[in-house]
Amino acid sequence: MLASQIRGLADAMLVPVARATGLPPELIQGFVEGTTTGAVAAGKAKSRKRSAYARKYKQAFSRVSKKYKKKDGKWKANGFKAAVKEAHRIAGGKKK
Repeated sequence: MLASQIRGLADAMLVPVARATGLPPELIQGFVEGTTTGAVAAGKAKSRKRSAYARKYKQAFSRVSKKYKKKDGKWKANGFKAAVKEAHRIAGGKKK
């Protein structure tokens, strides 16, 4: 029901454009559908492979974070900062 209403609204918007430009309505509809499909495809970013360091850091952080949290799961004072620093140290960051 809603889909048919949306299609009807879209057709009603395309007909005046077709008249104004002098192009056939089918051509304009195909162009609009093609651009929306292309926009959806372009919006999806290609996922990148995680580096070895990022994998080591994630594992180290999850192991260390327990030490810097309270019993209820909240971070201790400066706990997050300390956990990040220690995880980077374990993962082998800043070799320069």
